[in-house]
This record gives sequence, C-alpha cells and structure tokens, in this order.
Amino acid sequence: MPVPTPPIAARPVRTSAGQRAYEWIRDAILRGDFAEGEFIDEVALSERVNTSRTPVREALQRLQVERYIDLLPRRGAQVRVVTATEMREIYQARILLESDALRGICLRHAGAPDAAVALIAEMEQAGEAQDWNTFAQLDHRFHAAIVRHHGNAVIADLYDALQPRQVRLGTRTMMEAPGRLSTIESEHQQLIAAMRAADADTCVSVLLTHLREVPELVSAFGGNQPR
Repeated sequence: MPVPTPPIAARPVRTSAGQRAYEWIRDAILRGDFAEGEFIDEVALSERVNTSRTPVREALQRLQVERYIDLLPRRGAQVRVVTATEMREIYQARILLESDALRGICLRHAGAPDAAVALIAEMEQAGEAQDWNTFAQLDHRFHAAIVRHHGNAVIADLYDALQPRQVRLGTRTMMEAPGRLSTIESEHQQLIAAMRAADADTCVSVLLTHLREVPELVSAFGGNQPR
C-alpha cells in the first residue's frame, strides 16, 4: 500500500526525474544526511541525483510546501529546524483528530480497522531492522487508518496533511529513543483491543500515553522553549 500523498496545494512533480529527486532529498533529510539549518545546493543535488536542475527545483518546491525545507530569496534551500514547540503542536493536533475518531469508532461499535491491523507485522519488521524512516511511514498509515475508519472524509484529509511532519518527527523520535519501540508496539495493540471492545475511554487514555512527550526528543529539539 503506497504512502498517501498529503492533500495540500503542493506543485506537482511532473516527471519521473522530479519524483526521484523529491524522494532522494526527502529521505536524505529524514536520515539526517542534511543537518537542520543546513543549506543544500541545487547544483550539488543535481549531480548526486544524476538529473538536471529543473527536476531538483520542482522537488524543492514540493518539499517546501511539505515543510521539510525553506526556500530563502538569494540564499537557496535550507533544511527546516523542527522546534520543541512545533513538536508539541503536532502532538496536540493529532490528539484532537485521533481522539475524536476513536470516540466515534467506539460509539458506532465499528471495531478496529482492518488496514491498521494489517500494518502491525510490517511495523514489527521495520522496527527489528531499525529502518526508522519506513517505521515512521507505517506508523502514520496505522493512525491514518484509524482516523479514516471514523468515516469523516474532511477530518481524514486534515489528518493526512500532517503526514510529512509526522513522518519526520516519528523518524527523529526513533533515532533519538529507539528503546521506545516495544512500548509503541504494545500501545498499538492496546488501541486495537480497545477499539474492538468499543471502550472509548481506554482508547483515548492509551492515545494520550502514546503521544506523550519523549524527553530525549524534547531535548534534541530544544526543550527549553516555552510551551
């Protein structure tokens, strides 16, 4: 199942070369090959991706919309610095959207979505391989399947718009705190069980625990910033 493209007004990448450049730069940022705040040069990127500058430029425009980079006049592309404040705001947005979905699912006795259940094994494999980028993308798909199971297409689209930042944050979380893997897997199983039991209070309680702040990540993003 492909990772859903966020329904936001990104300029489309029209060529296979542009898509290749987009994926290469995005994955390099997620892996930490480019440090936060680092400027990345179009010419150097063209050489590394083995394409012309036009597809690279298309890719950078899309990455700016998805908030991986900032394009600064006369300075070029700079990898965005994710702050502790932004991390908290992402968590807050997820809590609002996911808790509403979980309560709606339990109210309808809709059970756990098959799409989420099917991802459990894939996530375990990615976790065992310490492929944190893949793990974070699967994690987004797991939670997006829950939100979409609620049946509100508008809320599901709003949630999908968080995908680029959620994946970047998830990748960084696992790189900084890989010991959380077993906890995350356990909490996913608890969410599945609580949805099957139509226990809304337990669903939301597990979600709040699941999205609590990770001290290692708060420190990495500058935890002394105000809430």
